[in-house]
Amino acid sequence: MTAPFTPQPTVTVRVFTQRLSATPRGARLARHLALNQLHDWGIPHGTPTAENVEVIVAELAANAVTHGRVPGRDFELRLSLVPGSVRVEVTDTRGEPFASVRPSGPLEDGGRGLLLVDALADRWEVLDREPPPGKTVRAEVDLPGWPALARKAGAADS
Repeated sequence: MTAPFTPQPTVTVRVFTQRLSATPRGARLARHLALNQLHDWGIPHGTPTAENVEVIVAELAANAVTHGRVPGRDFELRLSLVPGSVRVEVTDTRGEPFASVRPSGPLEDGGRGLLLVDALADRWEVLDREPPPGKTVRAEVDLPGWPALARKAGAADS
């Protein structure tokens, strides 16, 4: 006996990927590209989701340029509009182990970037890069009103 066929709603995943130079200019460009892509997906500038993604991209790209830089190699920004959230992935090619999140002292110059990611993202993790060497930092920001945005995007594709 087989179960009756139940139609499932179509799930559209939108993906934007860009390799960027591992320079401060590349990190700034990553932030601008992310905001423009969110706008194209119907997530306007100035919304809490866009602002959170903007800061997360800025911090992860700055980390890739500052701590994950290997001379002559780029870093990669990948944005995905997945059901219910925006996923940000920044991949570098440095093979060293990932440093954990730790509180920085009040007089230290840095060390707050991943604390911001931790505060703004609904979920985040660090993965080994495939193929090695390197790592990917993945963060997701939940997207309120996802069903309406998906319907709007589906109508635009028709």
